[in-house]
Amino acid sequence: MKKTLGNLFFKWRSYTPIPLLLAALYFARPTWWSLVLGIAVTFAGEAVRIWALSYAGGSTRTLSPDVGRLITGGPFGFVRNPLYVGNFLVSLGVCLAAWPWMPWMILVFIGAFFLQYVFIVALEEETLSGKLGAEYREYCQKVPRWLPRLSHFGPRFPEKGDTRAAFRAERRTLQTLCITLLAVVGIFMWRVMKGY
Repeated sequence: MKKTLGNLFFKWRSYTPIPLLLAALYFARPTWWSLVLGIAVTFAGEAVRIWALSYAGGSTRTLSPDVGRLITGGPFGFVRNPLYVGNFLVSLGVCLAAWPWMPWMILVFIGAFFLQYVFIVALEEETLSGKLGAEYREYCQKVPRWLPRLSHFGPRFPEKGDTRAAFRAERRTLQTLCITLLAVVGIFMWRVMKGY
């Protein structure tokens, strides 16, 4: 059951945030300070994603968890799931910018996020542990799953990231984020003009 849910969530992880996003836009009540805070958190999350993608490469875009060599360079030396940390910040930022149905939307978002990623991470860790063995288990002991450690974990692979390739891989995500945030800004301006 756990493996089935992990595979299902992993396969559909790009689409599962859509209902929450639509609800956030429908119920949006942005203010100038929620826009500033939300956009800052969103772009911080996107910066983490690009940093992680520059080291992990295109393997993160697959529809099934695959195993190559253990990535320990860049953000992977501080936290095991930097892409998912980035996803959390991006989605949280959009919720904060839109300021819908607060504080309940944040609680719904956090619950839905962790429900999905508990299964995804469990599947990935089981797969990596089975394929990489002791190397991965040592990495898990020294590098936290969600909250970054303060110093970089031992050996770095790869030593350098490819930021240009990361931006190319993230192009559609960046376009979607910009459109979403522009929609929230548009809602804010409409509400100001209407005197809400």
